[in-house]
Amino acid sequence: MSHSNAALTPRHRMKVARLVVDEGWPISEVAARFQVSWPTVKRWANRYLAGDSMWDRSSRPRRSPTKTPKPVSKRCISLRQRLREGPVQLSARLGIAPSTVHRILQAAGLNRLTYVDRATGEPIRRYEHESPGSLVHVDVKKLGNIPEGGGWRYVGRRQGEKHRAATPGKSLNAHGSPRLGYAFVHTVIDDYSRVAYTEVHDDETAVTAVGVLHRAVEWFAERGVVISRVLSDNGGAYRSHLWRETCDALKIKPKYTRPYRPQTNGKVERFHRTMADGWAYSRCYASEAERRSALEGWLHDYNHHRPHTAGGGLPPFSRLTNVPGQYI
Repeated sequence: MSHSNAALTPRHRMKVARLVVDEGWPISEVAARFQVSWPTVKRWANRYLAGDSMWDRSSRPRRSPTKTPKPVSKRCISLRQRLREGPVQLSARLGIAPSTVHRILQAAGLNRLTYVDRATGEPIRRYEHESPGSLVHVDVKKLGNIPEGGGWRYVGRRQGEKHRAATPGKSLNAHGSPRLGYAFVHTVIDDYSRVAYTEVHDDETAVTAVGVLHRAVEWFAERGVVISRVLSDNGGAYRSHLWRETCDALKIKPKYTRPYRPQTNGKVERFHRTMADGWAYSRCYASEAERRSALEGWLHDYNHHRPHTAGGGLPPFSRLTNVPGQYI
């Protein structure tokens, strides 16, 4: 059908017209046979006589006298990218209604400032590599360790400080106050499928990062994914000779983001945000060990069951094929 409310398809419209014009059927009988009104039958018969198409005609007007001129639309987009102002401010500069400005920005994909790159003002273009393993993103998320009894996010700052002071294994910071240190979450995430591999360590040195990469390569290989490129930021671990030598040994091409451009590595950055909401700060953990032990279960749910918008509402593992334990 040409549209959702059409009573006849173009093929049946042609049949209706031929019954009336070529075979001489009365319009009323044809209308009763196809269960449509007689004006509908007459319309398609007249179209057939005139040699017109049986498809619906466009409802677009031949002229639009009130349409916003193209130079105004171009200037509106240019000002949005350069000044990052809203519809009200831009309408005052251009002399048009704010609703018109909003419509222009929406058509250009600039109606939200989050769609615009901060540095260049250009719309953010989404990209995705063509197959699993073609590119993986790596990064480290730094989290404060949880003291015995629970952290301040759930028990309050006063009680959280008491728990921190009572937890063994503390070191002193520059001000002489006790601190528990940090947990460093090392993540390797596939660009195409968004399948993630994650480990938690107590540092972010090159030796640790290389060990994570080795185990991630083996983990992905067991699932039929061969990694060919890895994208990282310019952290010391990823700029080290050890990292480059390891990538050469594994036949992986290392790539780096532009300095001060974390959005280039945005897929792993967004994963870390999801991980913080779904695992790191999702509930009150009584200790750091309890939180770390919960990571494996959450990661399995993320990879195998959690719907992902980038995969059309399906979990990341659905974009891999013939993987052992894929539907567990």
